Amino acid sequence: MTIKQTLAELVRIDSVSSHSNAEIIAYLERRCAAMQLVTQRFPYLDDHGIEKFNLIALSNATAEVELALVGHTDTVPYDPNWTDATNLTERDGKLYGRGACDTKGFIAAALTALETIELSEIKKPLALIFTADEEIGLRGAKKLAEMQPLRVRYSIVGEPTSLKPIRAGKGYSLAEVIVKGREAHSAYPALGASAVFRAARLINRLEAIAVQLKRDQHAAFDPPYTTLNIGLIHGGSAKNVLAGECRFTLEWRPIPTQSSDHVLNLFKAAIQEETRNDPDFQCEVDASRADSGFETAPDSPLIKLLEKATGNDSGTVAFGTEAAQMMVLGAESVVIGPGDIREAHRTGEFVPVDELERCAVVLKKAVENFNHG
Repeated sequence: MTIKQTLAELVRIDSVSSHSNAEIIAYLERRCAAMQLVTQRFPYLDDHGIEKFNLIALSNATAEVELALVGHTDTVPYDPNWTDATNLTERDGKLYGRGACDTKGFIAAALTALETIELSEIKKPLALIFTADEEIGLRGAKKLAEMQPLRVRYSIVGEPTSLKPIRAGKGYSLAEVIVKGREAHSAYPALGASAVFRAARLINRLEAIAVQLKRDQHAAFDPPYTTLNIGLIHGGSAKNVLAGECRFTLEWRPIPTQSSDHVLNLFKAAIQEETRNDPDFQCEVDASRADSGFETAPDSPLIKLLEKATGNDSGTVAFGTEAAQMMVLGAESVVIGPGDIREAHRTGEFVPVDELERCAVVLKKAVENFNHG
């Protein structure tokens, strides 16, 4: 089967995160079994009671793996008006379809690479790891990190990087904030307390924290510091009523040399200061995510091999990946894959054919180098 045919079959399976990924996992099991790989499912229920699966396929039954190729099976939703979202189409050297870029292209390349290798000659254990729910918080990879079903020395994590090896990435943290007030007629503000005004004061403090964060820099990143953002805010019930509540969403992307809760601790200190100034100040913080970043040394053998194989110097990214969870399993991790992250998550998502085919060659070289002893 050609790599295009494999990608077409993967894209044909609708594996949006809101659905079970059972169908694509069954497909991957069949492909892995045909290569005589030993497979094991790791099921769990998501927050809506839907059964999801992580899948590990091993070249031999062992808990110690030399190299793992890691790809997530889920995709983001697609516009129903994109009628060919699950029908891979080719135009001008590009393959279009939901997941073609993020990250079924990498999975197709990994399967193709292994199918061109005589796996019976593999001396060191190899793993394929397929995860669920990456797009909604790296949940599948986190489940594996908690379970520790295997130890990994090196891992290649699939994400669209235009075949640039990524040796470090920022983390991702998220908190929902609710500031309380007391409703009153806006003509008599002394009878209440505006939650919007209180939230505004708190947000001013967060802006000051954002400036403070620029002092702690990691030169490999652009921007070279932890960034902070308030992307959503809502407060009040009517124009002539003091707001009884104001909600906003705070996110931050910590550099890997900084703990994922550093910003949260600074924020809590700011809340305490507001409480000292206003004893009636009330604020709830639900910190739902605290994903660490990752960093692999530039002189890692895996980095050096992938730089040589691709002709690209290694770099960094500001978005979150499953590399951090692979590092929990013991791995020196690198993120790489065909396609451009700027083309992911959009109608008309595509992967260039030449990058897809080159990715299979690069992964084959990595497997042969790290697993042939």
